[in-house]
Amino acid sequence: MSMSPLAYADSLRIGTIDFVSPDEIKVLLDIEAPDGVALNTGTPRSFPRINGYVLIPSDEGHLVAQVEWITIERSQYPKRKGMQDFGLVDLPYPLRKMSLNPLGVLGYGGKNAQGQESFSFRRGVGSYPSVGDPVLLPTESQLRAIVESGDNRRVPIGTSPLAANAKVMIDPDRLFGRHLAVLGNTGSGKSCSVAGLIRWSLEAARKSKSSDPNARFIVLDPNGEYAHTFRDMGKVRVYAVDPDEGMAQLQVPLWFWNSAEWAAFTQASAKTQRPTLVQALRSVRDGALNAATPSHDMRRYLRTLVSAIQVERSSGNPWKGSGQAKGFRDRLISWKEGLENSDSFSNLEATALNELRQHFTQLLAGHQGDWPQVFTLQEINDLLTQVSQAHTIFGGSDTEVLPIDADVPRPFEGNQLLRSVEATAELVGVSEYVETMLMRIRTLLSDSRMKIVSGTGEACSLDDWLRNYIGDDQASNGSITIIDLSLVPAEVVHIITAVIARMTLEALQRYRKLHQGQVLPTVLVMEEAHTFIKRYSEDAENQNAAAICCQVFEKIAREGRKFGLGLVLSSQRPSELSPTVLSQCNSFLLHRISNDRDQELVHKLVPDNLRGLLRDLPSLPARQAILLGWASELPVLVQMNALPEQQQPKSHDPGYWKVWSGEVERAVDWKAIADDWQQYGAVQPQTNDEAEDQE
Repeated sequence: MSMSPLAYADSLRIGTIDFVSPDEIKVLLDIEAPDGVALNTGTPRSFPRINGYVLIPSDEGHLVAQVEWITIERSQYPKRKGMQDFGLVDLPYPLRKMSLNPLGVLGYGGKNAQGQESFSFRRGVGSYPSVGDPVLLPTESQLRAIVESGDNRRVPIGTSPLAANAKVMIDPDRLFGRHLAVLGNTGSGKSCSVAGLIRWSLEAARKSKSSDPNARFIVLDPNGEYAHTFRDMGKVRVYAVDPDEGMAQLQVPLWFWNSAEWAAFTQASAKTQRPTLVQALRSVRDGALNAATPSHDMRRYLRTLVSAIQVERSSGNPWKGSGQAKGFRDRLISWKEGLENSDSFSNLEATALNELRQHFTQLLAGHQGDWPQVFTLQEINDLLTQVSQAHTIFGGSDTEVLPIDADVPRPFEGNQLLRSVEATAELVGVSEYVETMLMRIRTLLSDSRMKIVSGTGEACSLDDWLRNYIGDDQASNGSITIIDLSLVPAEVVHIITAVIARMTLEALQRYRKLHQGQVLPTVLVMEEAHTFIKRYSEDAENQNAAAICCQVFEKIAREGRKFGLGLVLSSQRPSELSPTVLSQCNSFLLHRISNDRDQELVHKLVPDNLRGLLRDLPSLPARQAILLGWASELPVLVQMNALPEQQQPKSHDPGYWKVWSGEVERAVDWKAIADDWQQYGAVQPQTNDEAEDQE
């Protein structure tokens, strides 16, 4: 005999509300409510269960709430429906209570074509229940509707063990477009989750398009875990410092670096070295696209003189005193020596140069001796006018007095920059103050480990680099780029990472500019993010390379969405991450987190009424995670889909026992390792197949 709708609804009742607030609802469970397994919802299921879902009838359908805690209170008598036990023995009686977090509303959508009831979940609560309202267990179809809610659910990532193993699917626009943080301890499954999200998204896109997707994932891999993770997916570009078979040489040419990155690497001081470095970068980049003719060289020299004289005038050195005047006079003598004639100059150019030399001679004649007379402001202005006129005759312009942007990625060689710094320092009279900076540049150019930036590899143009590292038109050369940073020298690893991330962002900015506001969706994945996106002191006068790297990712976090650049961070120490970057992440996939500081930070990232869910974090098993934020209609516990071993990143725990017991052989040739380390000769690395054979 079938039950009436009212009787069936009553059979799902588990208790009544006895406390209501906007962020918490307390429920008194009925004596008859299940205390282990509920059998009245269509399928046996555990109840009560922490973080499970219950329903409360409301005007809009059903209010959906999540169980935060369950407790027992002692009462003088049992509160049993339909019975009065006041006359029985007056002994304490256990009453079960639980606390709920209101999440949203489950509306009834009628019956579908198959005759099954349909429901739709909407986040947010319009009206709250009252004391005495019943609390119901959701049926299996209602439970699935809660977890499987949301539009454009295109990519399956796992199942929910708390919701009858309902499929958990995500909208890639929400997950990647608003930035994602994957957080958890070592061994909790972060790397597999990241690899799975990339793989499952591309597989779903390929299935929808019936061909290779026009997608772009760039994985910055500090530990070398992902090199072979996607090798079964067709075209995958892998770049490394010492590439194995199937990889390519990592190249991030030094002419990609902007002035801030150069200043951080050379530790240039703000007062003297940094302005000299910026001027040198402008000069060397300006000469990259022009023929090195004597006339062009003289124009650049005169332009530098204009800038140098303007600096001297602003500082007031020529008239501060005899000591400063003597220094300025010595610089005038040096500048005059650079005004050399050439047979290739036109008559007009030669005449202008002769007049300028005569002006220098006359000016110097009035300031002789060990303690020369100070220069006047009028003399400096006249000199500046004379040099500017010569600069104009040689083809310069007023707008060119300040040279091109020092950060334009025009190619040059390291030795050219070195000579440019030396020449600029000599012109400005600060040669003795830039020796330490020059020494660091020389070290960069002479270190064989720096071949990824020093230009000793194959020549690389900007468009080739963008095509290879971000992806060609229609992603014809593959959708995934793996950049193995594991052997990048520590001195430049932060700079290299910053340059790759910045170049990606700026390339997408220019793409939108040239395509009337359209964007090219790209995802940048940063493994071990706490190393590269680490909080820093903003008060430091000279920012180091780690701070520069963090600032690049902060800019991506703030502005990347507008240009189609999504950010995926994977970290085991969220408390060390930049607060700016974390605050811009709208979705979180939280694996097991046991550290107190990390838990405290994660709790601050979510609304107060959801913090009960995060109490599960220290006890989550591997592969299980909590998905919350913009990518999920409601926080949900996810059992991530399993990846076959050959598709997992190489981040397994070391097999000590297998080696100790002799089950796996591990021969050691320290001489070969020492020779490779000391760069005495090339040592052929063991291939992955050979390593797997040993396993």
